[in-house]
Amino acid sequence: MTASPAAHPGDHDGEARVDVVLAALADPVRRRSVELLAEAPRRAGELARAVGVSPPVMSRHLRVLRRAELVTEEHPPFDARVRVYSLRAGAIGALKEWLAVAEAGWSQQLGALREHMERR
Repeated sequence: MTASPAAHPGDHDGEARVDVVLAALADPVRRRSVELLAEAPRRAGELARAVGVSPPVMSRHLRVLRRAELVTEEHPPFDARVRVYSLRAGAIGALKEWLAVAEAGWSQQLGALREHMERR
């Protein structure tokens, strides 16, 4: 692969975005929370019960996901104390682009290795 796998080669903002998203998704509680939010928006307490953590721990995980811009937090008009979380549309776009570049590089390298081995 000639370019480093980034959202766009040389795009440092895209690289930083990928780093933030990967760091946020590195934790299994946050990954499971994202999976649950892919099904439907949920309250923080619902997420905490579903993943088996205390509400304060869930709050810390949701803060990381918000800072990574993976989820949004809304307050329903009927109760400002309630927080409903949902996935942010297009939040993993930079990560998907990075993965596509990385996968293309791996495919190219594996193809070259296969060709080399077949010539032997």
